[in-house]
Formats: sequence, structure tokens, C-alpha cells
Amino acid sequence: MEQLKIAFFVTFLSSIQCQRTPTISYVTPDISTTRRSTIDMDCSVLYATEYPILWMKIGGDGRPIPLSSGSSLIIRDNRFALRYDTASATYTLQIKDVQRSDEARYECQIIVGLNNKVAESLNLVVSEPPIINDNSTRSVVVNELEAARLECTATGAPRPKISWRRADNAILPTGGLIYKGSVLKIHSVKKEDRGTYFCVADNNVGDAAKRAVALEVEFAPVIDLLESSGVVRKRQGCPVQLDCPVEAYPTATVTWIHNGIQRSRNDENYAISKNFGGVADGHSVSTLRIKRINGDTVGKYECRAQNKFETLAKATFVVEEDWSEGCEATGTWGGANSHSAFVIIPIISIIITLIIR
Repeated sequence: MEQLKIAFFVTFLSSIQCQRTPTISYVTPDISTTRRSTIDMDCSVLYATEYPILWMKIGGDGRPIPLSSGSSLIIRDNRFALRYDTASATYTLQIKDVQRSDEARYECQIIVGLNNKVAESLNLVVSEPPIINDNSTRSVVVNELEAARLECTATGAPRPKISWRRADNAILPTGGLIYKGSVLKIHSVKKEDRGTYFCVADNNVGDAAKRAVALEVEFAPVIDLLESSGVVRKRQGCPVQLDCPVEAYPTATVTWIHNGIQRSRNDENYAISKNFGGVADGHSVSTLRIKRINGDTVGKYECRAQNKFETLAKATFVVEEDWSEGCEATGTWGGANSHSAFVIIPIISIIITLIIR
């Protein structure tokens, strides 16, 4: 009787063992990683010795791609590897040099029957730092008062956000220090808008990408004098310096006219030079040095500046001989600079006039 009980108990345990359903006891949680990394995906099973174990990749279109069966790889890609640990019944799918194309849902499956399976899945998200596209704007050249369009796009995962700012945090033509959006439009460009703009692409993965974009504004010459004419009085034999500061882009050609005659070269009476404050900002100064005041060098002088535009900028100086004046030693030639060129009655003249009275 005792032996019968034991036989029945053994048979009962065997039937329970046979009825156990294969189970996935563990699957790696969702993975977020970056390109070129290496990741492992684990799938541990129970009571599945007699059943096929598969790793599947479920793409965005929902179509499953078999990667492995049991302890063998199906996919022919050297970046993929499969390990099986018999002690824990764990199937580990490894991907090296992860790419954006690997981003998908991965499913571990136990095939129980023709239309019956046990499955658990995880999502692989592949992040990528921003990269500004080559077709983004690098430089723009427009005429003053025309519209300008600066465009910037970038790739990355998640999708980068684009913003604009100016060098030295100057105010943008659109107002404010930062403009958010891939296209920066300036409806009517002013010469003050020229300079360097920065496109910044950021998605909180790694460092933000940045590109410098040059905005060049072409405009007609402007002569930077507070007044359009001035009178310079000096004693005979004294040198005089006339400065004509010009702002223009492209750089203007400057000519000097004396009593209707163009002075374009250095001779015994004149020396002409040009200094650039900076080609990028369009500033330059043309200087006419009169070596000595005499009957041939007094009269009306015109500074004329012109570039590709039809507009001609002018400034007029009148040089007169005055015996009451001295020769102030200023500059290389001892002449007046552009500021003193507009001083009509020096203090010494006032004093002499008061004494005469």
C-alpha cells in the first residue's frame, strides 16, 4: 500500500512538471544610448528547454526581423553577437557600434505553438548630438534696405532646436538677444545689421553645434563729418592736413578736387594717403596733406567718395591764408586734423582782436 502511494505521488509531480508553461522571467529594461556605443539585451527564460527562443527586431513599420534562434545568430552583421548562459538560461543579444538604424523595439519570444508565443520586449532609443547640415547658410551679401534670409538646419536625435544670436550678444534686427527658429528673416537690412550671426543647434545630447554666418551689407558711401564744410586758416608756409573719414561697403574710391582740378598723386605740394579702420566694417580715412600754404594751394578742396552705387558723397574744405595764424605742430606734417579743420577763429585770433579794439 505504501509503495502505491509513492508511485501515485511521483506520477502527480510528473504531471505538474509537464503542465508548466514556459515563461520569460527577465528582459532588460528600455535602453537609451548614443551612437557607436555597445549595448547588451538580456532575456532569461524558465521551463523553455524544449521550445525555440527568438530575438526579433520590430521596425517602425511593425515588420519583425529575426535576429537569433536559440543560441545561434540569424542576422549576418558583425556588429551583432549572441551569448547563452546555461546556468541562468539567459540569452544575451549584443550590438556593437550602435547606429541610428538600430533604434527599434526588440522582442524576446518563446514559440509555444504555431499561433502561440510568450513574448517580452524593450525599446532601444539611440541619441545623437546635433550636426548642422552643410546646406545651411554660411554667408549672405545684400544691399542696404533689402531683405536677408539666414537659414540653418541640423540633424540629431532627438531633433535639435535651432536658435540665433549675434556676436558679442548684440541686439538682433528682430529684437532681443535670441531668436528661436531655423530661419532668421530681416525684412529691411540696415548697415548696422552687418556682422557675424551664430546658428546654435541643441538637443541636450553632448555639446550644442554652432556655426558662424557672415552678413555683409553693401551701402553707398557716407562721409563721417559732423559738418559738410569747414574753413582752415593758416599762415603762409604752414602745412595743413585734411582728413576725410568714409564709411562704405564695398570700399569707396576717394578723390580730392582742388579748385576744379583732381589731385591724385604726390608732388611738391601734396601728399595723399588712405588708412583703413577695417575692411569688414567699411571704415577708411583719406588724408590730403598740403605741405605748405601758398597762393597755389589755397582755395576750395572737395573730398568725393563713391563705390558701386550711384550716390556720390562729398565734403568741402576751404583753405585760406591768414597771417594772424601760426603753425601748430600737430601730426606728421604739423597740419590740422579733421577736427581742427572746422575751427574758424582760434583763441589767439580772439585775443588779438580784443587788443586792437
